[in-house]
Amino acid sequence: MKHYHRRYWALQLVLVAGIAACSSSTEPDPIPVDEAEVLVSYVEANRGYDVQGGFVIKPSDVRTNILTGASQYVIDIRSATDYAAGHIDGAVNVAWADLATHLASMSPAASTYDVIVLACYSGQTAAFVTGVLRAAGYENVKSMKWGMSSWHQDFSGPWVNGRSNSRATQFVIGATPPKNAEGDYPTLNTGFEDGASILEARVNAVLAEGFTPAKITNANLFMDLDGHYVMNFWPPALYENTGHVPGAILYDPATTPFLSSTHLKTLPTDKPVVTYCYTGQTSAYITGYLRVLGYDAKTLLFGANGMIWDKMVTDGVANAFDPGHDIYNYDYVGN
Repeated sequence: MKHYHRRYWALQLVLVAGIAACSSSTEPDPIPVDEAEVLVSYVEANRGYDVQGGFVIKPSDVRTNILTGASQYVIDIRSATDYAAGHIDGAVNVAWADLATHLASMSPAASTYDVIVLACYSGQTAAFVTGVLRAAGYENVKSMKWGMSSWHQDFSGPWVNGRSNSRATQFVIGATPPKNAEGDYPTLNTGFEDGASILEARVNAVLAEGFTPAKITNANLFMDLDGHYVMNFWPPALYENTGHVPGAILYDPATTPFLSSTHLKTLPTDKPVVTYCYTGQTSAYITGYLRVLGYDAKTLLFGANGMIWDKMVTDGVANAFDPGHDIYNYDYVGN
């Protein structure tokens, strides 16, 4: 009888093992979701993304909206100390890491305003956050051009001091090198499978990181040009004739370059991607968007204004900050 029981249980173990083996052979592990692919498809299908200037608003237009009672909501994302020292009348002070929560809880709803204006020191941080928030669905958010530096001379330090000719002798003339070969999107690991949830997780992650990992000075860039994929965001004629950072690759604004159907996949995932423009504002906006998608993207602070300002002025290049006409000296409130 004891031998019978041993044979019976041995048979049961064999059957269980056989069932398990059969089950594992007929039910393969599910294929993991390519989160970046899902995210890009979702954002491009459901969100507005415009690199042609629609994300900025001039200080003069902000002022006009205030005087006419237009549907406008101004958020100052500078430090509480600087906000208290002086800010646009009616602007609310919100730490930019809290912006998504603030916008979601607004009453009336954020979507009811024609424009939500973000004001910072120079327009660069606000442009970066605008890129993030527009990806999140807040398409009425705009960055105030030049930031508070342009509102009044009392706040003009960042731009007055940010202009430089430090790279005037290092810019080169000539045709652009070819773009990087198309590759894969960055690897994302949010743990979600649907576009909306992946996007929310990425927006929160980028806002939590802050602006520091998203910016680079020209001094740090020129110390390691080969270690970065440098994109010049200018029209071709300006790239070739006014010059460019050595090795920088032309991405023409007219071709809407950062979409899956154009040049998005030419951006590498194995090194930082640095974008520079005239002022650092458009490049900051692009950088915010690209970081949401998972790229190690960085904006070159102050753009060409911080490298070849005199040449921009003499060549008649648009967006060379000139205190003579870019500081409006509008009224403000504060201490």
